[in-house]
Amino acid sequence: MLQVKNLTVTHKKDLTTLVEGLSFTLAPGDRAALIGEEGNGKSTVLKLLYDPALAEPYAEWTGEIVDRGLRKGWLAQELTQEELALPVWEFCQRAPAFDGADPKALDRAARQVGLGAELFWDGRPLSTLSGGERVKLRLALLLLDGPDVLLLDEPSNDLDLQTVEWLEEFLLGCKVPVLYISHDETLLERTANVVIHLERLRRRTVSRCAVVRTGYREYVERRQAGFAHQEQVARKERAEYDAKMEKFRQIRDKVEHAQATVPRYNSAGIPNPSAGRLLKKKMHTVLSMGRRFEREKEDMTALPEWEEAILTAFDAGRSAFPAGKTALRLDLPQLRAGDRMLARDVRLWVDGGEKIGIAGPNGAGKSTLLKLAAEELLPRRDLRAAYMPQDYGDLLLGDKTPVEVLAPSGRKEDVTRARTLLGNMKYKAEEMEHPAAGLSGGQRAKLLFLSMVLNGANVLVLDEPTRNFSPLSAPVIRRVLEDFPGVIISVSHDRTYLEQVCTRVLELTPDGLKECRWE
Repeated sequence: MLQVKNLTVTHKKDLTTLVEGLSFTLAPGDRAALIGEEGNGKSTVLKLLYDPALAEPYAEWTGEIVDRGLRKGWLAQELTQEELALPVWEFCQRAPAFDGADPKALDRAARQVGLGAELFWDGRPLSTLSGGERVKLRLALLLLDGPDVLLLDEPSNDLDLQTVEWLEEFLLGCKVPVLYISHDETLLERTANVVIHLERLRRRTVSRCAVVRTGYREYVERRQAGFAHQEQVARKERAEYDAKMEKFRQIRDKVEHAQATVPRYNSAGIPNPSAGRLLKKKMHTVLSMGRRFEREKEDMTALPEWEEAILTAFDAGRSAFPAGKTALRLDLPQLRAGDRMLARDVRLWVDGGEKIGIAGPNGAGKSTLLKLAAEELLPRRDLRAAYMPQDYGDLLLGDKTPVEVLAPSGRKEDVTRARTLLGNMKYKAEEMEHPAAGLSGGQRAKLLFLSMVLNGANVLVLDEPTRNFSPLSAPVIRRVLEDFPGVIISVSHDRTYLEQVCTRVLELTPDGLKECRWE
């Protein structure tokens, strides 16, 4: 059993509190989803649980992690470029449990994740495997060590729909406790039975955490219903308080007026001090009533606080695309990646008013096709295209800060506008000055969306647009894209995105793009 007691995590650079007072226990059968907005410390928590040294360069922590010698299997969110360049067999050799494992153990681990054991000895670079193959391979290497708990950072990233469904079954059948981060709402709904929610409120200055033993959908619905009830009670109490205070002010003003106008002498010209004493006593009673009301105010139900995922909407005028206009006519006799042919007779025709979702298995060539579409669209002057690749580093190179990315001119008015937009997206002032390349994936995704908004793009080419947004932010990004008045050409494995945003879903097969019904 893994226990976390009163864990508080602080970022060393700006002393931001990422997590405060987090306590929970993981037991066999627990499938705990760690959720929260981008940059809230989810990956840092996993690193601390596995090996605090991984977070030591940038984070300090207090509290207690009780693992009593548990063997922990950690799946990092990303592989390094060095690891991706390794032959598969050499990458496997680096796993502690691989060296000395007998063939039966290797075969058993491979079968647990749906792979052939021969993949362990493959000579291809790890980067040439599909996203699904890489995740399965890494999970198999973890299972070789017989872990007592699994810590999985975004295992569903880069997986095709079939492999995500496999991952759901893997999690549901797991005998050891699992703590995992995922942005796939459907996977969370189908697998999580514990929700650990990390929030940062009041412009990301106050941390709050919740641990609830329930399913993800039930958690979200109960949370929303609880907030709605709390807000109703709080507003009713405030209305009643305002009515009391209005009556109090009327009485106080009346007494003050009487005090100011009380005659100092009676009709016979004799001093009349008793009237003033009575009014003074009455004012004392009135002021006591006011102090009682102020004490009642302190005990009123607080208005609910939650971390809103704010995303700036596109300008309907600038981003509109004429319905009858051709956006793209891309005909490829062959779709190739280096010497490898991925598909033949690929025809991608897109007109105004269309929002295209391209699906298909890992390694089919979806990102390659999308990059070719972007190369065709970006130079055109009759439209304003914007491209979001999977690897944001392609667009956020160097040490540019978010402000410099959004306001490359450096003009005062542009910088002010950039800071305002970033503030609306819940960036702290300190985060606006961090190198953009070092921000979390979700923060970088928000930054690229803001860049698209500022540029007035009316054709968006998006590779996995929701992959780095939290499950609580994803509904916001989907609504923004659903309302976008221009053209969208996208690749996605997000089942909810394909259903809600896309007007057409195409599957990339070896024989080209095929229309498919999305249910």
